[in-house]
Amino acid sequence: MHCGEKYPDEPPTIQFVSHVNLPCVNEHTGVVDPKQLPCLAQWKRENTMETVLIELRRYMAAPAHKKLPQRPEGSTFS
Repeated sequence: MHCGEKYPDEPPTIQFVSHVNLPCVNEHTGVVDPKQLPCLAQWKRENTMETVLIELRRYMAAPAHKKLPQRPEGSTFS
């Protein structure tokens, strides 16, 4: 997670190093698409990094996402 100079007025950017198969994560770069994660798409200045991490965890635990096939343990984005 990277907070730019305009944080908290603008949301942080998120990029996974470990390979994760989720609709909001670019399959080649690991970058999270902020338009697909509600807490980033509807960013409020009051949101915190904790808010983002909790929402991302909820997104990952959604029934439709829990069953997605994942790459082997230790796989990373290049």
